[in-house]
Parts: sequence; C-alpha cells; structure tokens
Amino acid sequence: MPDLNKELKLKLRLFRNDRRAFYSFLILAALFILTLPAELICNIRPLLIVVDGKPYFPVALTYSEKDFGGNLPSEPDYKSHNFARLISGTALPDTYLPSSGQIGLGLGDFEEEENQETSLSLQLDDFEDEENILDTIKPVEPLQNSLSNSPRDFWILWPPVRFDYKYIPTESITGNVVLAAPYRTPSHGGEKLIESSWTDGHYLGTDDRGRDVLARLIYGFRISMFFGISLAITGTLIGCLIGGTQGFFGGLIDLIGQRFTEIWGSIPRLYILIILSSFLVPSALILFLILNLTAWMGIAAYIRAEFLKIRNFEYVKAAKSLGVSNFKIMRRHILPNALTPVITFFPFEVTAGILALVSLDFLNLGVPSPAPSLGELLAQGKNNLHALWILLPTFLTLSLTITLLTFVGEGIRNAFDPRKTL
Repeated sequence: MPDLNKELKLKLRLFRNDRRAFYSFLILAALFILTLPAELICNIRPLLIVVDGKPYFPVALTYSEKDFGGNLPSEPDYKSHNFARLISGTALPDTYLPSSGQIGLGLGDFEEEENQETSLSLQLDDFEDEENILDTIKPVEPLQNSLSNSPRDFWILWPPVRFDYKYIPTESITGNVVLAAPYRTPSHGGEKLIESSWTDGHYLGTDDRGRDVLARLIYGFRISMFFGISLAITGTLIGCLIGGTQGFFGGLIDLIGQRFTEIWGSIPRLYILIILSSFLVPSALILFLILNLTAWMGIAAYIRAEFLKIRNFEYVKAAKSLGVSNFKIMRRHILPNALTPVITFFPFEVTAGILALVSLDFLNLGVPSPAPSLGELLAQGKNNLHALWILLPTFLTLSLTITLLTFVGEGIRNAFDPRKTL
C-alpha cells in the first residue's frame, strides 16, 4: 500500500495553496459554527433575568408567570408590556381589575322583571341538608392584584436578535402590529404612516406573517447546512457500500446491481417524493429518508469504478492469497485508496442536498411550517415582489452558500488531481 499519510499531507498543502478555496472554507465554517447556537442569537426568551437578586434562565428553563409573582400558570410573553410591569413591580391599571371582590347588582338589572314569568319551584326535598348547606358555601375572596406598587430591582440580558423563527408579535412599541419593511408604510386608508417593524427590533423586517426575517434566515441556514451535510454523509456511506460490493465481487452481483441502479435512477426524485408524501405525514425526517433513496447513486458509480480497478492490484491479490477475508480487504486495502472521488465530490453532494431542500420547500413539498426554510422565504418573496427585504437577503444567503461550497469543491478536486504537483 502506498504511504497515505504522505499523500494526504501533500493534498492538504495543495488545498491550502488555493487561496480562494481555503478562504471560502474558512468563511463557510465560521458562518456554520456561528449559527449552531442559534437559540442564543435569535430567541424570544431572554438569556438571563435577575429579579431582586434571584437569577432566571428562560433560554434553558421554562417558567410561569407565578415564578415572577403573577397569577397565571402559563409561560409569560417576555416581550409584552404586561411582563415588564410584572417584573418591575408596577401594578396593573385599574381597568384590568375590579374595584372590589364582589359582584354588584344595580336596579337597572331588574327593569324587565315584571315582564318575566317566574318559573322557580321549591320542593321539600330541597331542604333536607339544610344543616350542612352552610358548610359548603365558601365566601368569595376578592381578586387582588398580585403585583405590588413597590418597584423591584431587575435587569434582563437579551440575545442580539430578540425574536425566534416562529414568533408573531402581538403588540409593537408603536402600538401597532406591523408586518412591513424596515421603513414607514402607509395605512390601509393612506391617511397616515405606520411605524415600521424596524422600531421593534426587526433588523431585516418581517415576513408576510409578522415573523422576523433575520431570525428565520439564521435558523434556515443552520437547517440547510445540517440537512445537506447529513444527506451527503448518508448518501456517501450507502454509495460506498453498494458500489464497493459491485466492484469487488463483479459478475452476477455487479450485473444485478447495475440494472437495479439504472431502473431506480430513471424514476424522477420529485415523483417519488409526491407519491410518498401523499400517505406519509410530512416531516424533516421523512424528507431526509426519501431523498436518501436516490442520493447514493452518483457516488456508487465512482466507487464501483475504483473497486474494479484496484481489486486487480498486486497487494490485493497478495492479501487474498494470505487468507484475508473479503470484508477486511475491502475495508483496509481497497477503500482507503478509492476515497479520492468520495472526498472530491463531497462538497458538491452537500450543495445538491441544500438545493434539493430549498427546491422542495419552495414548492411547498418540504419541511412543514413553521419550520424555518430558505425555500419558504423565497416563496414568500415571489408572492410579495414588493417585499425586497424578504427576497434579497434570502437570495444573497443562498447564493453565498452555494458559491462558497462550489469554491471549496473545486479546490478539493484540484488538490486531489493526480496530475497536480508542487
């Protein structure tokens, strides 16, 4: 076997000398690593809340309003004005609370009493438990405001973007729910200008449902990269297994495998997806499994060709003569020398996976809403051509990702070209 370590170092040196490919890899890796903790960058929940010296971590733990001194057992809306009053210790306005704990009845409530027929009837049996009836009656406690008028010390640490990918604001700083670009937009009647979502912290505006575009871009980029890399890895593993088996054994196994690959590859991927989606509940996992049905065929052809070539080398014949098992020969002697096409085409496989996900989401056949998706944002931009704040950032993000992956793939291909020397 040749010295793989020496050859690998040579290939890496060639890749680093390709400045465009190397810097593209660094930029893409930095963006991917930066978006991994997307919940710490874009989130409707604060990272840390300290009230009277007691810390709370809403980004990691779920709290109710009771934990902050409220009345409700549900999780609060941390961006609402009511929550700001809650942790600050400011009492709610009098309009939200009754003046007393009793229900008052006025004379006007009985104005139509004369016109109503009395249908009340009493039986002797109704007074059998007269002695115990007083024990079952409990006085109504007055509804008290749980918030005190005494202010409390508090501070909140928010993430850089105070929205997640699915949050639809119920109120804005200006008092309006604004589903618009980061500039003022006219109202429906055109009489006045409504303050835009920019004033509420939407740095790239909102989509047609009021969700933050920047948050959906960050989450969507992370999902696209995860999906593309995962699809490339699983497709490569399946392709190496099928292609390696065909190439090593040849004969009838190779013939059957080739006919199956040709027949299966002739079926359009979109048709398979539509048929399976008709009776399966759509999800990211189902979409991933469906795309894996055809993702392996490209790499399987290259691995098969490499195994057909390498199996006739002298060191492979020597291993067979020594009684080494076929599986061990394939794993230790042939596969390491056949990985050149695998490594070369891996970035392009990632690109194909990302484009497949974006295309299916654009056609509304991919990941169901409200999951963030670059394809879904592109569809929104297509349906709202005036909303350039949706279309342009999404297009630039997708174009930049595909361009960087293409540069990385070209650099790896040139580095692993046997004709290249230092």
